[in-house]
Amino acid sequence: MHIVIMGVSGSGKTTLALRMVSLLGWPYAEADDFHPKSNIDKMASGRPLTDADRWPWLESLRSWMSDQATLGYSTIVTCSALKRSYRDVLRRASGNVFFVELDVDEETLTRRMSQREHFMPVSLLRSQESTLEPLEPDESGMCVPAIGDSKRIACDVLSRLHVGKCAAGCVRIADLGPGRHDLGVGSACRG
Repeated sequence: MHIVIMGVSGSGKTTLALRMVSLLGWPYAEADDFHPKSNIDKMASGRPLTDADRWPWLESLRSWMSDQATLGYSTIVTCSALKRSYRDVLRRASGNVFFVELDVDEETLTRRMSQREHFMPVSLLRSQESTLEPLEPDESGMCVPAIGDSKRIACDVLSRLHVGKCAAGCVRIADLGPGRHDLGVGSACRG
């Protein structure tokens, strides 16, 4: 199983992913690490990426996910995955791919982005928000409000996915199958 934590820059993808990794011990990939330097330079200069910029990046991330599945590992991945077509690339990885869309208001996003060191400038937030295509009902995933304690959010997501440690220490995973599985947001989720 691959849990892909998705959303715009500043939504808390890395924070939530690291909480999940600490709880599960699964291999972790930060999609930003898969960008070629040309993509990073382009974003750092305030120019949004095009789809042509993104395809090789997404394919390399998908290959990593498939390689991990071949080795028998489930993974935690952070990736903006803003469009369904981008998610479709990741969904072709070996194994079950489940998306966790983080929902955060614009004021909080702007504050978070201005308080961190990252190549993505605050000026590109609107571009990302306008590009975001929320999860559709037939996509395997859930939308989660990403405000508050990251440990609680991680535990809520993993509980909803039925992923965790049993008394014997083995990891159990429920097959939720396709479809959206909202977690406490209902119509509050953008989309």
